[in-house]
Amino acid sequence: MSVGVLILFAVVGALICAKARVAAGAVVFSLVALVLFVATPAGQGLPEAVSSFLSTVDHSTAPALNHEREASAGSGAVG
Repeated sequence: MSVGVLILFAVVGALICAKARVAAGAVVFSLVALVLFVATPAGQGLPEAVSSFLSTVDHSTAPALNHEREASAGSGAVG
């Protein structure tokens, strides 16, 4: 059986579990499909792409978050 068919079965299983409102089953089937997809040549770049995206978000939000901490720490206001 090819990986594509297994991914299709995992996605269909997740949809069936979601329709039946079985959240745990839907999550498990989705994780299986994700692991199978990352194992394929088409999905091998996915972890690096997610890492790059999260790194970009972290770098863009860090100055705003650090600025708030400096402003509140240096105000000298009491209570």
